[in-house]
Amino acid sequence: MERTDISNPAYFHQVVDCQWGCPAHTDVPEYIRLIAQGHFTDAYMVNRESNVFPGILGRVCDRPCEPACRRGRTGQKPVAICRLKRVAADHRQDVSDRLPVIPSEKNGKRIALVGAGCASLTVCNDLMPLGYECTVFEALDKPGGLMRSNIPAFRLPAEVLDEELGMIVDMGVDLRLGQRVDSLAALLDEGYDAVFIGSGAPKGKELDLPGRTEGDANIHIGISWLESVAFGHTKEIGKRVLIIGVGNTAMDCCRTSLRLGAADVKVMARKPRDFFKASEWELEDAEEENVEIVINHSPKAFVVEGGKLTGMRFDRMEYTTEDGRIVDQRIVDEVVIPCDDVVLAIGQENAFPWIERDIGLEFDRWDVPVVDRTTFESTRPGVFFGGDAAFGPENIIWAVEHGHQAAISIHKHCQGESMAERLPPTLNLGSRKMGMHEWAYSNDFDPAARRKMEHVPLLERFKALSTEVELGFDAEQTAVEVERCLNCDIQTVFTDDLCIECDACLDICPTQCLTITADGPEEDVETRLKAPRLEPEQPLFASGPLKQTARIMVKDENLCVHCGLCAERCPTAAWDMQKSLLHFPKAIDHGPATCPTSRPLPQRKAG
Repeated sequence: MERTDISNPAYFHQVVDCQWGCPAHTDVPEYIRLIAQGHFTDAYMVNRESNVFPGILGRVCDRPCEPACRRGRTGQKPVAICRLKRVAADHRQDVSDRLPVIPSEKNGKRIALVGAGCASLTVCNDLMPLGYECTVFEALDKPGGLMRSNIPAFRLPAEVLDEELGMIVDMGVDLRLGQRVDSLAALLDEGYDAVFIGSGAPKGKELDLPGRTEGDANIHIGISWLESVAFGHTKEIGKRVLIIGVGNTAMDCCRTSLRLGAADVKVMARKPRDFFKASEWELEDAEEENVEIVINHSPKAFVVEGGKLTGMRFDRMEYTTEDGRIVDQRIVDEVVIPCDDVVLAIGQENAFPWIERDIGLEFDRWDVPVVDRTTFESTRPGVFFGGDAAFGPENIIWAVEHGHQAAISIHKHCQGESMAERLPPTLNLGSRKMGMHEWAYSNDFDPAARRKMEHVPLLERFKALSTEVELGFDAEQTAVEVERCLNCDIQTVFTDDLCIECDACLDICPTQCLTITADGPEEDVETRLKAPRLEPEQPLFASGPLKQTARIMVKDENLCVHCGLCAERCPTAAWDMQKSLLHFPKAIDHGPATCPTSRPLPQRKAG
């Protein structure tokens, strides 16, 4: 086997499963250890370096890190990573003196940003310290975009949103609220050096069925309806409500309906539960509030009598599945479910009626701008997209990473540099050994189960739309949950020249992830591992030839739980526990901004 190059940052990045799973590459184990030590402000700043909005994401992130958590391989639930992020945010001290320093002298470059959502504000966060002047145009009268208009206050309180958005706006962003951009061509003519479009995916999908236009007053588009509720325009709904769709937006719609006075709320799903798009915890929260989730019902028509919506007609379906796929379906019968209101939450789409089609910006067959997935630049030089506006609806954490990458591209564009030439991630390894048998971190395996988030009692939570349901972890819950982290970023680093092949590490390894065996092709070595290889996607570690027998040390990273017993037992320190510190470059890492070499946006041709 080829010797593993552990100097390649990608190797240890993939080993830190939570950081690998996070689109913004948040150093999850590091901030959890800081929380364990009571350093909440430090933990918050570790978060903020990558995800920018720890308090917001600590409440509403879609948690791609948690399914990746190594704790799941021990037969347990993953560490409550998202909720620990909130702990750091809720208990931190003032961080104003630790935010990026904004130079008083600007670099002369002006950036226009459309939409004051998470993607645009991340771009501002990264470019303002380099001296750029950022002007954000927002159609609503408050910043936050879909974070404010589509996520109910009982999940994301306005004060949390205001505080974290304010940290960026207060850097000197020229925030123009209530100013909708109706023409990209006109905006380009204003002479900005680059334009970033982070306008989200603001168009809810329709359901064109018989009766749709007849009972229009009581049939609502989910994201538009949530916005109307958020800004106080809608304050009530009928007693019997049907929610069509079963994504996270549908969960927000059904729970909001209850708070507006609905007594009987049903979420209507076309397929079985295994095919739901909503996060499992979102489903659990809705069902806790007595929302009924009805499966295998395909919408067929709106029932309208005398101009009034009275119900919906559904085909009741039966599905045959195989290997997680639907291979056959049939209609069992037809049912009518009475209702007073229907909320359509079947998805959302990009909408760009304000972008002219003759300004050199190419659209694909779905009428969506063609955007480079590395640079986030459109086919018109100097016009960039990010967040939901780039590739369709995703979670906030994806939009944040889009913002980081787009900021790099905008900086390079304005400096006349190639956007394709980007700094690679870097890696530092540092030993965590303090003495012969002491480690600078807690490495005991805690078998405790994942802590349960406490909620406001049902009788209390419906009194006001702004009552936050989740209470956050208390001190005892936090103390237990942080100890469940397996410290995946504290790596088992092997020095083959020090190994005497005593087999002590093999004897003590609790997961049998280590094997000393003869070298050979990987497929041959794999047959001789002490434990079966479960995840071929994750590379095996292979050492060079050992001095005694020329055999190699092989380690299955997928099985290792980073307990440190191999390093504890090794008599020669061939095994050591070392922190892998990965740095993912931002715009500021690509050098200071200078005026003379920048290039302005190409102007629109007359006529």
